[in-house]
Amino acid sequence: MQNKLNKFVTESPWWTLLFTLIIVVTLGYGLQFLGFKNDYQTYFSKENPQLQTFQDIQNTYNKTDNVMFVVEPLDGKVFSPKTLATIMELTKISWSMSYASRVDSITNYQHTTANADELIVADLVSQPAQLNPNQLESLQQIATQEPTLVNRLISTSAHVTGVNVTLQLPNIKPDEPMLIAAEARKIAATIEASNPNIKLHITGLAMLNNAFAEASLNDNKTLFPIVYAIIVITLLITLRSFSAIFSVVILILAAIASALGIVGWQKLALNPTSAISPLIILTMAVADCVHILVTFLHHLRLGEAKIEAMQTSLKINFQPILLTSLTTVIGFLSMNFSDAPPFRDLGNIVALGVTFAWLLSITFLPAIMVLMPIKVRPQVKSKSSIMRIIAGFTIRNRKSLLIINGIIVIALGSFAPTNSLNDEFVKYFDTTTEFRQATDFLNANMGGLYNLELAIETGTDGGISQPEFLNFLQKLGDWLSLQPEVVHVNTMADTFKRLNKNLHADDPAWYKLPQQTDLAAQYLLLYEMSLPYGLDLNDQININKSGIRIIVSLQDMSSNEILATEAKIKSWLQQHSGNLQIDIASPVLMFAYIGKRNVIRMIVGTLLALILISVILMFAFKSVKFGLISLIPNLAPAAVAFGIWGLINGQIGLGLSVVTGMTLGIVVDDTVHFMSKYRWARNQQGLDPIDAVYYAFSTVGMALWVTSIVLISGFLILTASSFVMNKEMGVMTAITIATALWLDLLLLPPLLIYMEKKQCKN
Repeated sequence: MQNKLNKFVTESPWWTLLFTLIIVVTLGYGLQFLGFKNDYQTYFSKENPQLQTFQDIQNTYNKTDNVMFVVEPLDGKVFSPKTLATIMELTKISWSMSYASRVDSITNYQHTTANADELIVADLVSQPAQLNPNQLESLQQIATQEPTLVNRLISTSAHVTGVNVTLQLPNIKPDEPMLIAAEARKIAATIEASNPNIKLHITGLAMLNNAFAEASLNDNKTLFPIVYAIIVITLLITLRSFSAIFSVVILILAAIASALGIVGWQKLALNPTSAISPLIILTMAVADCVHILVTFLHHLRLGEAKIEAMQTSLKINFQPILLTSLTTVIGFLSMNFSDAPPFRDLGNIVALGVTFAWLLSITFLPAIMVLMPIKVRPQVKSKSSIMRIIAGFTIRNRKSLLIINGIIVIALGSFAPTNSLNDEFVKYFDTTTEFRQATDFLNANMGGLYNLELAIETGTDGGISQPEFLNFLQKLGDWLSLQPEVVHVNTMADTFKRLNKNLHADDPAWYKLPQQTDLAAQYLLLYEMSLPYGLDLNDQININKSGIRIIVSLQDMSSNEILATEAKIKSWLQQHSGNLQIDIASPVLMFAYIGKRNVIRMIVGTLLALILISVILMFAFKSVKFGLISLIPNLAPAAVAFGIWGLINGQIGLGLSVVTGMTLGIVVDDTVHFMSKYRWARNQQGLDPIDAVYYAFSTVGMALWVTSIVLISGFLILTASSFVMNKEMGVMTAITIATALWLDLLLLPPLLIYMEKKQCKN
């Protein structure tokens, strides 16, 4: 079957090109249906329990998607007439933003006072230009002493404030966050242009979604051409054939178009993680091409005709590239064990790309190379002097290398367990991004973006007005406020106390919770009726007044700290909440849980992939011994890479949790090619182990260098990404592949010789 295929593609190249063209064009046509999702919720499957809880809370109390304008007066004074006027202007303009359902600021804060028995509800600031210093001082005192404002919309020292725009995004169009971001930036530019004393920092969940989108677009716009250039230059130096380079470039584009086209035909969407799949396919597709072309050009230089040289190359390389493609596909498919859908998508798309790259390598590439004009310099012998030098060094020092490399692997691998799972979704973006800069400023000067939402259900209509519940609410709020990681607690208990004081002639002695259900209900009804449109209490109280949402703002925290805080809150609630139903959720909590689960699930997926790959290699090499030998250079790279990471960083986030599974299939490639050539020399040419190692170095050594350099360069380019998840994944993958090359050239040969030492020459 293989010989018939080789003969057909080389002797009927035009038919082969026509068939592949039809297939690629048909599949590539689906690219027009390819969508894009940049919502942070794409990282969670519909079955994710934390996502389900979060969505239930959002559906009950309105969404918390937002844009936060952090207002920084350069003179450090929020309560000045000019700054307050600017905040009022910003508040007014923000209502015009698409999907805006609510705008909160210190100027439109609904301040309550009493006039005899009448409750007066009005904006805290109305005419800033007419305010005198005493009035400004009084307003600042009110704002910085109001629990619902301080560290939420105003800093404790009143040097920074915020205008928060709540959005009700329909999540229908993928460009919604980008539209919101563009509007927010336009508003900020307008405000800053007319108010030089004001600096605006834009953050919020909508800007987080936009940051995901911009990172993906920037990566593909800037990194893709760089990787392409590196590949072309590397191939030019190695192959020294413009025809070969042209063919490889066309093949890569065809593989990418076919893989993404299938995704498009299924009406699926890319996301910030799967959007880098073309970059990975680009680097992975080169490997098969290089092995076929190196052997092809080698035999051309020996004087063989093009068709004969290509058929020889296909005969020698067919099984190795089939095995390497299969193991690579298995490695990427193991990412389906990930708890995060974007990583599943990435694995599946790259697996498709690798599959098409292999198919095109054994059909399109031979056909077009037979047709293309090729000039080579004839030579009698292959000149692999560099590889023979490395081979000689490895063979002469095989015992030392076996011991030294073994010690290094064990020593570095021993640091792998020192890594700990830790993630911060704000730090998914480096400090060059606008969102990260604004969020860091917010965290440093006022309440942060991290929060936990507690939805408390009494089970009784109007139950939130019962004294027992209000006392519990107060007790919970007080306890939360005492926790060192908490910067703000937004709870209705403070509103009830303020209303009680207001309706007792603003007597400070009555700043306490009402102790009668009907009285509390009347206060609440009176207050709600006095609130203007858009500033109601639907974000805190459900429709039938049976439940309340508390939002707890937290300091900048890692995933481990978030989970510890949640556990601490649950422990307190278990002791004090009685029969109340309480759910806790938030985006930061969702990311904390998914990182923890993802590591466990990917360990399972990687182990299954490893077992499957090992069995395949045993059957392919027809030897359990060689299959087991291959495990060492295939497992060790990941252990060494994570050991190095433990020394330089030590924090494993969501992106790094998939690296072992993703790289497992990649690092197997070099091992398969080296062992295939070694086995060919042993079985087909009758060489002893030492000469077989020489043969393997001479025939495949340079190809291993080239493919590894391309892969390492391709993944290292990801370090230029502003998306830290991609950056770290690129670094770790590059380290793993570089380690695999080192072990395949300096550990695997001594290991092979040692295992067959009885047949070695004395």
